[in-house]
This record gives sequence, structure tokens and C-alpha cells, in this order.
Amino acid sequence: MSRRRLLGTAGAAGATGLVIGAAGGATGYAATRDEAPAALTAVGSTEVMFHGKHQPGITTPLQARGHLVAFDLAPGAGRKEAAALMRRWSSAAQRLMAGEPTTGGTGHDTGIALDAGPSSLTITFGFGATFFARTGLTDHRPPGLDALPPFSADHLDADRSNGDLWVQIGADDALVAFHALRAVQKEAASTATVRWQMDGFNRTPGATAKPMTARNLMGQIDGTGNPKPDDSDFDQRVFVPAGGDGAYEWLTGGSYAVVRRIRMLLDDWEKLPVEHQERVIGRRKSDGAPLSGGTETTAMDLDKAGPDGKLLIPDNAHARISSPERNSGAAMLRRPFSYHDGISSDGTPDAGLLFICWQADPLRGFVTVQRKLDRGDALSPFLRHEASGLFAVPGGAAAGEYVGQRLLES
Repeated sequence: MSRRRLLGTAGAAGATGLVIGAAGGATGYAATRDEAPAALTAVGSTEVMFHGKHQPGITTPLQARGHLVAFDLAPGAGRKEAAALMRRWSSAAQRLMAGEPTTGGTGHDTGIALDAGPSSLTITFGFGATFFARTGLTDHRPPGLDALPPFSADHLDADRSNGDLWVQIGADDALVAFHALRAVQKEAASTATVRWQMDGFNRTPGATAKPMTARNLMGQIDGTGNPKPDDSDFDQRVFVPAGGDGAYEWLTGGSYAVVRRIRMLLDDWEKLPVEHQERVIGRRKSDGAPLSGGTETTAMDLDKAGPDGKLLIPDNAHARISSPERNSGAAMLRRPFSYHDGISSDGTPDAGLLFICWQADPLRGFVTVQRKLDRGDALSPFLRHEASGLFAVPGGAAAGEYVGQRLLES
């Protein structure tokens, strides 16, 4: 029985299953929760569609668990082998996102997520700059994949940066996400080998009394200024439009992902008084409101001064420097995961942000903003960029297509 059918069967049992649970071990749970256990099934049953104009995992709401993996094509693997891999990956992604098992060429499913629903699983695929030379598609490599410039906060590990292929996996259940990760790794078989992998997390849906913008490991609300899907220029900022050079037509409806592993120097940050932290960011820690006043969604008044004549949002505040108003309207859709990889040899936490941002043009998006931040952001002393990647993410696959087919069969 598939995971999806199993979930449906449980739903059909409905009240009977809940009564049995309430009479057994669930009584202690029910006695300590305001909501009935049945409400939790909504988290597991949410399904994101694989096919569409854009790939999933870009505008999908933040998920509780994430895996980022880069692969390099194996020696001797070229365009033909890459196309076969993308077919396998796309087929597996479609089944997994629907809550169905996948064998990964072994003849049986691992069973890791057998009794779970789709849990908002998304699997997103991208191509790095080196992919095009290795597949004989150099003429189809878009200029947006030109190497990112160096920045002063960079301490980049080349072994954990870039890659021929990139896969982003997100889900609201850790076992569902890991199940997808194993399937992707097994489908790569002898065609591609893992270059690096990073694992992240976010707040679990339903953990707060009402939906709210996520917090990062510094305790700051992170993502307030993101473009919104109902903004008139959202698609223009995030997705590659049609009508470009014919060699790059395969990228129509796609996007560029900049991926950065940003270590937060939490011991240093947490020594600062909250008022100092707020001046570094330019927003209140409690609710994300700008220091110029209002609520989280109130527009920043960058010219507003206090009784002492000083700007309420300091000149070097992170929110001021990164704002579209200070970057000729440049914006990107930030969709990160936090990470924690234990304690380093010096006793400090190896923790921070798996920063992922989406834009139609990385030069006008990430690079424009990061260059400005590089010249005096008050937050920079508390951050260290340890890995970096830039990937072209094709548009979504239509029914019957695999991701990247328009490139690999061009």
C-alpha cells in the first residue's frame, strides 16, 4: 500500500481511529494539548504539485526540514547520462511529492516514510556553471551563471561550494525529507557523486499561535522585506522571463539560486544587549518592527530621527543597507534554513544560516545587495560566509516532461 493510500485509509477510519487512540496511549497527549490530535494530520497530508510553470520549493512556504546537496558528474558522464539522470530524478520527485514510495532501482522502497503523508515535500533541481562544459552545452550556459565576485566576509571552502548539479529538498517532516534525500542519492547511481551536503531546519508549522515570519538563530525575525507573490513585479524579480536569447530559452520560468553557508558568531552576538542588537539590525527583536516605528510590515522611515537628532535606523543598520530603496530597487526572495552542526574545536557553535535566495538575475539581485553590505554592514562582524554556490534552476516540468528536458534535448 502506498503512503498516500495509507493516509487516505487512516482518514476514512476517521472517528474510529481517534476513539481507539483516545482510549489508549493518546490520553496523556490529549490531556496536555489544546487541539485534538486529528488537527496534526493537516501537516502530513499537504501535497505540493511537481508539475507546473515553476519548479516547487521556490514560492512554497518555508518547510521545517531541508537538505541541500550538490553533485558532480562522474568521469565519462556527459549529456546523455545527465538526461537519463534528470529523467530518473524527476520521476522519483513526482512520486515522492505525491506521498508514494519509490524503489530507487533497488526493487523496494526503504520504508523510511511509509506511514507518512507528503508533508509538503518539494524537490528542486538546478545546474551549476561547470555542468554545461561537461555536457557539451557551453553555448547554452546563461550569462547569469558568471562567477560571483569575492566579498570581504568570505572564508569559502571550495570543497563545499558550487557543483555540477544542485538539489534542494524540503518537507515538514524530517523522515519524509530524509527519505527523499536517500532516493535522490540512490538514483544518482554511477552518474553523479555527492560533492557536498548541508542539512537545515525551520520552525515547525503550527508551533506558533498564528502564522508569522520565521526567526533565525540570532533570534531575529528574518524575511520581512521579501517580495510577495501578489506584488505586481514579483515574477519580474524572481523568475526568468520569456523572449530572451534562444540559447537560453530553456530557462524561461526558471530562476537563479544563490546558496551561501553563513556561520553566525553566536557567542559574540549574544553578548550584545538587545538594544545594541536592534541597532545592528535596524528592527525590534520582539516583533520585527522597524526602529522608525509601527509594526513588522510598516515601511521603514529611513529619514526619521530621534530627539537627539540621530537617525532611528542607523546608517550602518543591516535593514537599511539591504533595503530596495538603497539598492536601486534590487530585491531577491530569501528562503533559508537554519543549521547547527555541533560545537567546533574552539568551543563555539557551528551554527548559522543556509542562505538561499531566488532572483531573475543574480547580478541585479544578490550581487548588488551583497556589495552594498560588504561596504559597512553592522552585522558583518558577526557573520562568516563559509561556502557558496550559484545555480540556474530551470522552469517547471510540464506533464510528461522531466526537469531540464528543454536544455538537454535542445
